[in-house]
Amino acid sequence: MTSGRIKALSLGLTCSLFLLSVAQAQPASDQASTMDDSSTSKQAQKATKKAERKARHEKKNAELNKLEKNGYNPSGDQLRYPQNVQNAEKKANPQGPGVAVPASAP
Repeated sequence: MTSGRIKALSLGLTCSLFLLSVAQAQPASDQASTMDDSSTSKQAQKATKKAERKARHEKKNAELNKLEKNGYNPSGDQLRYPQNVQNAEKKANPQGPGVAVPASAP
Protein backbone atom coordinates (compact mmCIF):
# COMPACT_ATOMS: atom_id res chain seq x y z
CA MET A 1 0.00 0.00 0.00
CA THR A 2 1.46 3.34 -0.94
CA SER A 3 1.89 6.08 1.62
CA GLY A 4 -0.55 8.28 -0.34
CA ARG A 5 -3.25 5.64 -0.03
CA ILE A 6 -2.51 5.17 3.65
CA LYS A 7 -2.74 8.93 4.25
CA ALA A 8 -6.02 9.14 2.33
CA LEU A 9 -7.45 6.20 4.25
CA SER A 10 -6.43 7.60 7.62
CA LEU A 11 -7.82 11.03 6.69
CA GLY A 12 -11.12 9.46 5.68
CA LEU A 13 -11.36 7.48 8.91
CA THR A 14 -10.44 10.54 10.97
CA CYS A 15 -13.13 12.63 9.26
CA SER A 16 -15.70 9.87 9.78
CA LEU A 17 -14.91 9.59 13.46
CA PHE A 18 -15.01 13.37 13.86
CA LEU A 19 -18.41 13.61 12.17
CA LEU A 20 -19.71 10.77 14.32
CA SER A 21 -18.51 12.41 17.55
CA VAL A 22 -19.96 15.78 16.53
CA ALA A 23 -23.31 14.16 15.73
CA GLN A 24 -23.42 12.41 19.10
CA ALA A 25 -22.31 15.47 21.09
CA GLN A 26 -25.12 17.79 19.93
CA PRO A 27 -28.23 17.81 22.16
CA ALA A 28 -31.68 17.56 20.57
CA SER A 29 -33.64 20.32 22.34
CA ASP A 30 -36.44 21.02 19.85
CA GLN A 31 -37.96 19.59 16.67
CA ALA A 32 -35.65 21.51 14.33
CA SER A 33 -32.50 20.38 16.10
CA THR A 34 -33.83 16.79 16.12
CA MET A 35 -34.14 16.96 12.34
CA ASP A 36 -30.64 18.39 12.09
CA ASP A 37 -29.27 15.66 14.36
CA SER A 38 -30.86 12.91 12.31
CA SER A 39 -29.47 14.33 9.07
CA THR A 40 -26.04 14.78 10.68
CA SER A 41 -26.24 11.26 12.05
CA LYS A 42 -27.14 9.94 8.60
CA GLN A 43 -24.24 11.88 7.10
CA ALA A 44 -21.89 10.47 9.74
CA GLN A 45 -23.14 6.93 9.08
CA LYS A 46 -22.74 7.45 5.35
CA ALA A 47 -19.20 8.78 5.83
CA THR A 48 -18.34 5.85 8.10
CA LYS A 49 -19.69 3.32 5.61
CA LYS A 50 -17.79 5.01 2.79
CA ALA A 51 -14.55 4.90 4.79
CA GLU A 52 -15.11 1.23 5.62
CA ARG A 53 -15.84 0.46 1.96
CA LYS A 54 -12.65 2.24 0.92
CA ALA A 55 -10.65 0.32 3.52
CA ARG A 56 -12.03 -3.01 2.26
CA HIS A 57 -11.25 -1.99 -1.32
CA GLU A 58 -7.68 -1.02 -0.41
CA LYS A 59 -7.17 -4.29 1.47
CA LYS A 60 -8.47 -6.32 -1.47
CA ASN A 61 -6.23 -4.44 -3.91
CA ALA A 62 -3.22 -4.91 -1.64
CA GLU A 63 -3.88 -8.66 -1.46
CA LEU A 64 -4.27 -8.88 -5.24
CA ASN A 65 -1.09 -6.87 -5.82
CA LYS A 66 0.80 -9.17 -3.45
CA LEU A 67 -0.43 -12.24 -5.36
CA GLU A 68 0.42 -10.66 -8.71
CA LYS A 69 3.96 -9.90 -7.51
CA ASN A 70 4.28 -13.59 -6.64
CA GLY A 71 3.26 -14.90 -10.05
CA TYR A 72 -0.54 -14.83 -10.18
CA ASN A 73 -2.02 -13.37 -13.36
CA PRO A 74 -5.82 -12.91 -13.09
CA SER A 75 -6.19 -12.56 -16.85
CA GLY A 76 -3.83 -15.46 -17.59
CA ASP A 77 -4.32 -19.21 -17.78
CA GLN A 78 -7.68 -19.97 -16.13
CA LEU A 79 -7.49 -23.73 -16.68
CA ARG A 80 -5.26 -24.05 -13.62
CA TYR A 81 -7.07 -21.30 -11.68
CA PRO A 82 -7.11 -22.55 -8.10
CA GLN A 83 -3.58 -23.91 -8.33
CA ASN A 84 -2.25 -20.60 -9.73
CA VAL A 85 -3.62 -18.67 -6.76
CA GLN A 86 -2.45 -21.26 -4.26
CA ASN A 87 1.08 -21.17 -5.69
CA ALA A 88 1.15 -17.37 -5.46
CA GLU A 89 -0.14 -17.55 -1.86
CA LYS A 90 2.64 -20.00 -0.94
CA LYS A 91 5.24 -17.65 -2.41
CA ALA A 92 3.69 -14.64 -0.68
CA ASN A 93 3.49 -16.42 2.70
CA PRO A 94 6.44 -18.79 3.02
CA GLN A 95 5.86 -19.25 6.79
CA GLY A 96 4.02 -22.51 6.32
CA PRO A 97 0.76 -24.17 5.30
CA GLY A 98 -1.16 -22.87 8.31
CA VAL A 99 -0.82 -19.24 7.21
CA ALA A 100 -2.91 -18.18 4.24
CA VAL A 101 -3.99 -14.93 2.65
CA PRO A 102 -7.41 -14.05 4.14
CA ALA A 103 -10.30 -14.06 1.71
CA SER A 104 -11.58 -10.62 0.77
CA ALA A 105 -15.18 -9.74 1.47
CA PRO A 106 -17.16 -8.84 -1.65
